[in-house]
Amino acid sequence: MTELKNDTFLRALLKQPVDYTPIWMMRQAGRYLPEYRATRARAGSFMGLCTSPDYATEVTLQPLDRFPLDAAILFSDILTVPDAMGLGLYFADGEGPKFERPLRDEAAIKALAVPALDSLRYVFDAVSSIRRALNGRVPLIGFSGSPFTLACYMIEGGGSADFRHVKAMLYSRPELLHHILDVNARTVTDYLNAQIDAGAQAVQIFDTWGGALTHAAYKEFSLAYMQQIVAGLKREADGRRVPVIVFTKGGGQWLEDIAAIGADCVGLDWTTDIGLARARVGDQVALQGNLDPNALFAEPAAIEAEVARILAAYGAGSGHVFNLGHGISQFVDPAHAGVLIDAVHRLSRPYHMA
Repeated sequence: MTELKNDTFLRALLKQPVDYTPIWMMRQAGRYLPEYRATRARAGSFMGLCTSPDYATEVTLQPLDRFPLDAAILFSDILTVPDAMGLGLYFADGEGPKFERPLRDEAAIKALAVPALDSLRYVFDAVSSIRRALNGRVPLIGFSGSPFTLACYMIEGGGSADFRHVKAMLYSRPELLHHILDVNARTVTDYLNAQIDAGAQAVQIFDTWGGALTHAAYKEFSLAYMQQIVAGLKREADGRRVPVIVFTKGGGQWLEDIAAIGADCVGLDWTTDIGLARARVGDQVALQGNLDPNALFAEPAAIEAEVARILAAYGAGSGHVFNLGHGISQFVDPAHAGVLIDAVHRLSRPYHMA
C-alpha cells in the first residue's frame, strides 16, 4: 500500500504530536452533497450504492475531492451485518431501514448465528478499492454498529422511538437478548478485522442507541459487548497501530467506563463539554467531537465561533480529533461544511505549537 501523505488523524488518535487538530465528519459522504445524490440516482437504490464497490468508492472520495478532510470513512451501512444474518434488510421510501424478519420469536433468536463473511465480501472489496483510490492521501476508517445498536434494529424491525420490544426482552428475557448480543459481538469482531485486513487504518464502533439505556443496563447490555469486540480486534497493520474509536451517543455520563475498555479514542456527542471530558479521562484516551451538527445551519461566523469555543475547551496538545457530535444533516449547505473544516485547521494550529 502507498505510504500515507497525511497521517495527522492517526497520530492524534494515538496522542502523538500533530501540527493541527484533524477533522472528519460523521456521514461526510452523504445526502448534503449534490454529487452524492447524483451517484445515488445512478445506483438506483441505497443498497445498490452500498453493495457496489465502485459506487462506494466514488461516494467515499467525493467529500475529500471537495474538502481537505483528514480521513475518509468507508461508505456503507451498519445494517449490512444483520442483513447478512438473514433478517431481510430493505429500505422503504421515506421510512428508513426495515427488516422483513425481526427477531421476536424465541426459536429464531436461538437459531441466530455468526454469518459467513463471504456474504459481506462487497464491503471488504469496497475497503480495498477505496484504499487504492486514496493512494495514501488520508487514512481510511472502517466501522460497524455496536452489538446493542444492531440488536435494537434487529428486534424492533427498524427504527424506534421507544424501543419497546428490545426493552421488554431486556427486562423479561435477558438471556435471549444476551444471546443476540453475543452473536453480534462475535460477528462485529470478525467484520472489523476483515475490514482491517482489506485496508482500513482505523475503525469506529457506532453505539447510536446505548444512551437509551439505564445506568446498569448500559454496562451490561452495551459496554460489555463493545469491550469484548475491542479485545478481539487486530491492532496493527502495515507496520502501524490500527486505532479504535468507540462512540456512544448520549454516553457522556459513562465516559470513564467507556475510556477503560481498551479503545484508543472515545467519541463525544454535543451534550458533553470536551474540556471537562478531557479532565475526567486524562491521558487515557484521545477524544473525538463534538460540534452540534445543527450549528452548521448557522451563519459562517457563528460556526467559526463554535469551533473556537470547542478548541479552547479542549486546550493545547494532541489527542483531539474534531468531529460533529453526530452525523451531518442532509439539509446542510456544503459551503458551511467547508467553513467548519477551514476553521478547525486554521484556529487549531496555535494549540499545537511546541
